[in-house]
Amino acid sequence: MIGVNSNEAATSNATAAVIEQMSTYDHEQVLFCQDQATGLKAIIAVHNTTLGPSLGGTRMWNYASEADALKDVLRLSRGMTYKSALAGLNLGGGKAVIIGDSRTQKSEALFRRFGKFVNSLGGKYITAEDVGITTKDMEYVALETKHVAGLPEYMGGSGDPSPVTAYGVYMGMKAAAKQRWGSDSLEGKKVAVQGVGHVGAYLVEHLVSEKAIVTITDIHQPSIQKLVEKFGVTAVAPDDIYDVDMDIYAPCALGATVNDETLERLNCTIICGAANNQLANESKHGQIVRERGILYAPDYLVNAGGIINCYWEVTGYNRDAALSQTEEIYNTTLEIFKRSADLGIPSYQAANELAEARIKAIGKVKLTY
Repeated sequence: MIGVNSNEAATSNATAAVIEQMSTYDHEQVLFCQDQATGLKAIIAVHNTTLGPSLGGTRMWNYASEADALKDVLRLSRGMTYKSALAGLNLGGGKAVIIGDSRTQKSEALFRRFGKFVNSLGGKYITAEDVGITTKDMEYVALETKHVAGLPEYMGGSGDPSPVTAYGVYMGMKAAAKQRWGSDSLEGKKVAVQGVGHVGAYLVEHLVSEKAIVTITDIHQPSIQKLVEKFGVTAVAPDDIYDVDMDIYAPCALGATVNDETLERLNCTIICGAANNQLANESKHGQIVRERGILYAPDYLVNAGGIINCYWEVTGYNRDAALSQTEEIYNTTLEIFKRSADLGIPSYQAANELAEARIKAIGKVKLTY
């Protein structure tokens, strides 16, 4: 019998754990990226390329561990597959995360090195902006690869996709209001927006323009102060957002904020926001939300505006076309609610089944990318 030392055993166990997680989410490929010279630590996950090359943003976040980063990128990339499928795009699902503090650890060299890793996939993955990333960061990535979207307009891109993402969430929220109250007007509705970064801030602007009553929170105080001064909205501490008097909860930061603990505190009738993976446990919390009579607008459905905008950038940008397709989120959201009611299933399941049906159908007539 050949002996195996503890380091080899640990490596073998870690590898097995990664493969098991890939199998759980049914991923095609995961690329681990590391560069000591620039301090880069990143993970690129390609979930499914049946409909086309995978497209999904890069997130920069100071994860507590590499395991947390892996779990996040696997869930996010799977969500991108469903998002593109439901939006009718010829794209697969992928995502990337860079482990680090987006406010202190960025550099041109880091993003250019990351761009080389993206380029090594030969177009199977197209990157763009996500949490912690700006159009300037994408400029550096684009110096090393053509497989990038969300570039500034002066580089031939469409610019920051956040306004289009926010517009799609706004359309989804109006559809949810129509389903719940018979009118899609948000005037006088109490909306709690958790996270007012790029997308959340634009969403607040839409809500205020329609005379909704808005309460906001964020871990970044300057972001809060800017919106309070500009729109006169109410601000609360991050943990207090779950307890405010609200009609609509709009999570627009990181995921998993709809969980065992928060569901005991949330007093809302609609959940509709920009964050990915809002349900901590999709099947468990999706069912609980339904049983409590809360109308949940599936996150990857309503936040698809950004990916729609990037898709049009990749294929030949037309802003009017991008906005028109984003407006269709309204109708698709109503379709999902109807399917959910007709079949007696949670809305997340109705959305999943519709996305999976398209992938399966197209998979019969074309090869993977």
